[in-house]
Amino acid sequence: MTKRFLPLLLVPLLLLAACTTAPHDEEPAPEPAPAPGQRWQPKPGVSWQWQLTGKLDTSVKAAVFDVDGFTTTKEQVALLKKAGRRTVCYVSTGAWEDFRPDAGAFPKTLLGQGNGWEGERWLDIRQRSALEPLIAKRFDMCRDKGFDAIEPDNMDGYANTTGFPLTADDQLAYNRLIAKLAHDRGLAVGLKNDLDQIAQLLGDFDFAVNEQCAQYDECESLTPFIAAGKAVFHVEYETPIGQWCARSQELKFSSLQKKYELDAWRQVCPSTGTP
Repeated sequence: MTKRFLPLLLVPLLLLAACTTAPHDEEPAPEPAPAPGQRWQPKPGVSWQWQLTGKLDTSVKAAVFDVDGFTTTKEQVALLKKAGRRTVCYVSTGAWEDFRPDAGAFPKTLLGQGNGWEGERWLDIRQRSALEPLIAKRFDMCRDKGFDAIEPDNMDGYANTTGFPLTADDQLAYNRLIAKLAHDRGLAVGLKNDLDQIAQLLGDFDFAVNEQCAQYDECESLTPFIAAGKAVFHVEYETPIGQWCARSQELKFSSLQKKYELDAWRQVCPSTGTP
């Protein structure tokens, strides 16, 4: 993206400038509507915003908004839809959260160790018959509010210390159940992290959501989604945007620099894929 004859000292400066475009500069092209009876399929390079805390800023110039399913209202979703935005409903499917209105509906036998976030504990995903109606009710909420898709979080418990002897097969079975529950409601669904199972789950999920693949040198693992024509929504928190943006553009990821609290603030790595 940078001309070869530029002095070497100018290259980092120009790269940083290219990768920190202000979030309100350009109105994004709207995501095309799916055919009747088909669910939405986000394409590589589509612009997005990920906001889970604070007052929702609906003025951000992004084609896709990934927002909290519980705290975002039906009216806010309708406002975004009227503006031509697509909306993704964030819900945790692999961890219990004590601050959610349905927290009391989860039997204590499902609750494992903390996952590192205050008020959250891993779920025993082996108990799919107990979890299915609870998660289905959450997905009903997303559908009824008018969301286009679901971002199910904490989808890699088997690779963490959960308090349960979870296996890779347990995770595959549970993640496929999550995808089916979303698809049964006409909603697209993203695979959150869980890089080691992408090959097995690519056909079940409509896009990917990833945190910090650049920091941990894992972004190449997500390229099967791009090859399949499916978006990769990617964020970094700690590694400066100028260090990873150029590679993200080459991979056609939809990439942002965000703060850990995931409020409205963002820096955009402009995509070279679909606007």
